[in-house]
Amino acid sequence: MSDPVAVVLAAGKGTRMKSDLPKVLHEVCGKTMVEHVFDAVRAAGVKKIVCVIGHMADLVRERLAAHTDVSFALQAEQKGTGHAVRMAAAELQNHDGPVLVLAGDTPLLRAPSLIGLLDELRSKSAVAVVGSAITENNAGLGRVVRDAQGDFERIVEEKDATPEQKLIREINTGCYAFDNKSLLSALDEIKPLNSQGEYYLTDCPAILKARGLKISAAATFDIHEAMGVNTREQLAEVESVLKSRT
Repeated sequence: MSDPVAVVLAAGKGTRMKSDLPKVLHEVCGKTMVEHVFDAVRAAGVKKIVCVIGHMADLVRERLAAHTDVSFALQAEQKGTGHAVRMAAAELQNHDGPVLVLAGDTPLLRAPSLIGLLDELRSKSAVAVVGSAITENNAGLGRVVRDAQGDFERIVEEKDATPEQKLIREINTGCYAFDNKSLLSALDEIKPLNSQGEYYLTDCPAILKARGLKISAAATFDIHEAMGVNTREQLAEVESVLKSRT
């Protein structure tokens, strides 16, 4: 099995940042958010990074040009996370091994958590691992539903959750490890059957599970690592956490 590849999703506009700058280029402790993600994946053993860009793509590409291990895939229209990863398919086509899929606006990710995700993929002989975190602050987040045996069943978004499911403290961080070939085949099957008309990456584990393949969820992350930055306030909060770490 070859070294893991990482797909980093960095195409979003980030309108709530109230800035002309693409969201992932906002800096935290002197470095852009997406470069913090690059640092974490490299420390986890990743040798190739595919960065999916969209909004102001030329500027993002220019700012990140010095990273020789990063290639770019263009998502010209933002049609959801599944669609974004599909745009990276050409860069992944010849890869036989694990692939991490991560958001470019999560600068608090740490290498040990990503290594834990990859270890779970290998040790459980799984084709997909959903990275999760345990938290009381689960409002608005997708819940990881497990069956009676404690195995992964599905991800339920809060708006679709029953009152019992809303009590679940294990949440989806939006960080995933996949067997690459399985991921690519599942991406071909996802459909925009939701009110947003978007292609959701969260459908891929369910598609693979329906084939009888092993899907796992691993709580290798803390809630801070899952913190995506969408506002100036969240940017300040992330900077505070990063400073406290160092």
